Amino acid sequence: MKDKVSFSAYVAIGFMLFALFFGAGNLIFPAQLGQYSGENLWPAAIGFLITGVGLALLGVLAMGFSGSNNLQELASRVHPAYGVFFTALLYLTIGPFFAAPRTGTVAYEVGIAPFFSEEFQQTGLLIFTILFFAVALVFSLFPNRLVDNIGKILAPALVVLLLVLLTVAVFNPMGPIQEPQEAYASGAFVTGFLEGYNTMDALASLVFAIIVINVIKSLGIRDKKEILSATAKSGIVATLCLGVIYVGIAYLGATSTAQLGLFDTGGPVLSGAASYYFGTFGSVLLAVVIILACLTTAIGLITANAEYFHTLMPNISYKTLVVFFSVLTFIIANFGLANIIAFSIPVLMFLYPLAIVLMLLTFLSPLFNHAQLVYVATIGVTLLISIFDGLKALCGTLGIDYFGWMVPVLDFYEQVLPFYGQGLGWLLPALAVIIITGVIARFQKVSATQEV
Repeated sequence: MKDKVSFSAYVAIGFMLFALFFGAGNLIFPAQLGQYSGENLWPAAIGFLITGVGLALLGVLAMGFSGSNNLQELASRVHPAYGVFFTALLYLTIGPFFAAPRTGTVAYEVGIAPFFSEEFQQTGLLIFTILFFAVALVFSLFPNRLVDNIGKILAPALVVLLLVLLTVAVFNPMGPIQEPQEAYASGAFVTGFLEGYNTMDALASLVFAIIVINVIKSLGIRDKKEILSATAKSGIVATLCLGVIYVGIAYLGATSTAQLGLFDTGGPVLSGAASYYFGTFGSVLLAVVIILACLTTAIGLITANAEYFHTLMPNISYKTLVVFFSVLTFIIANFGLANIIAFSIPVLMFLYPLAIVLMLLTFLSPLFNHAQLVYVATIGVTLLISIFDGLKALCGTLGIDYFGWMVPVLDFYEQVLPFYGQGLGWLLPALAVIIITGVIARFQKVSATQEV
């Protein structure tokens, strides 16, 4: 048994966590933010870093602080049924619904699409995703160390390629930064803040943190404070790396607009930049590395979902679930990257407040004796607000008017909830409920969610 984790060990664990986080969304969303924020790049980037990096670190710390064995156990502090609902929805979100299909579409848009004409794109996406997810299916059916070992090589290779590309872009920009577009013109910080949700890293952090904690325990660390300390240090290493990459890609996006034009998604920015600076060789090299990196991420997400839902439904075999999730992921991928992003927004607007509030409750839990009353009341209030945030975003995505029964509720929320227009209407009510029910719990010593 060891007392402390060495510096080299938590740096290595930090890079492992960075590799877990670093997927398709980490490439496309900062590039898109840079293109659209233009001269308002820095306030937009700061907002993006808070949710894209800060919340990811908070999630890692929350799991380390909680002492829970997995996310479902932590979410079950609200209620066992809620624990299953929240965990299952989170897995589906970072898996077959959005993040896993995104791996295939980003790999196609960055690696393959630039080499084919416009009329071939849909057919090209279909053929590519058949091959891409067939390979992912085979490796997910027979998981082995090969994928892990490939991932350990590809993640550093992709980072080195990106750093070379970003360094060249900083010292030799493609063009001047243009005027901000759309929402970035008047609310760059808030828009960047909400765009950070799209990376899904804060959601993924609640799953990935357990991997980090188990690695730390495997080194012989048993002291809870040292486990938390090592988790925090590893998390800081990972999120610092993410932050540097995000800022660099956002700057690349901001300086690309004059040369490349505006894109609906951030995918073509990287391929366009690689071609601009390094010609066909640069484009091909970037394409190969990104396709392989996205493939290892897809395998990891499909495997994680199959394993989790097999624990929920042991009568359904792991291999059956792998086939199901692979096929579902393939189908959703063929709706295209822009549609996947558009339809993920309503789910993220619903899910993110619940995840953030669960993190806050985890840190504050000792102050109110881990009382279930506080968990239930706070999550309940957040749920009532976030579900309407999700419905609002869904109506916007579909391009339809709000449903009639929604209008009175939305009018009420807009009048009484601070920051509601910025997508943060849930924040102050949640904090108020934590304080009120926390005081009640302290005085009445109501039942705890768990033995402490």
